[in-house]
Amino acid sequence: IVVNNCTHYPELYFQGFLVLVIPGLQVCEWREPEELAALLDLELRENGESQHQLLQRVRAVAKYSVKTNPPHFINQLSAGVEYHVLTVRFLTEALNTSQYTYEVAPVFVLMEDEVLAKLRSLVGWTEGDGIFCPGGSVSNMYAMNVAPYHTFPEVKLKGLWALPPLAVFTSQKLGSCISGHWDRECVPDQSG
Repeated sequence: IVVNNCTHYPELYFQGFLVLVIPGLQVCEWREPEELAALLDLELRENGESQHQLLQRVRAVAKYSVKTNPPHFINQLSAGVEYHVLTVRFLTEALNTSQYTYEVAPVFVLMEDEVLAKLRSLVGWTEGDGIFCPGGSVSNMYAMNVAPYHTFPEVKLKGLWALPPLAVFTSQKLGSCISGHWDRECVPDQSG
């Protein structure tokens, strides 16, 4: 997190991170929600808008959005942009390739196979599948959906209703991806 034009405290701590305050670097032109809504005029119109007005809207989106690309931006889920990755993101967006079959994305499928082979080799596996996830919450969701198939292979034929009730045990450090009204604190016994 970078605070704009703050010269009183050249460094401070936020949620355990050292925050460097860089005068003049504006990460966000902050507005309260009501003020920002009025400035942006987000009404969906029946007849569309002119190209000039659309360009003005793009400028407004850029102006009032948080700029996460400065190298000193720190957030609990992201940090400054890695420019090599940004170049690849531009390329994948420009090519507009769906990456689900070789016929549609031959180069990317081969690249994915190579990366997955390398990741498998790092844990000592010579074969297997893999999947790329956009974040920890989705990774945990995938894992929770796949876990019953490992422990109860008959679920493929009989469905989830044929299984005994399932439970998830996590540490408090897991984060917010597995939470909700069903949370119960589980205190370990002598055996852990």
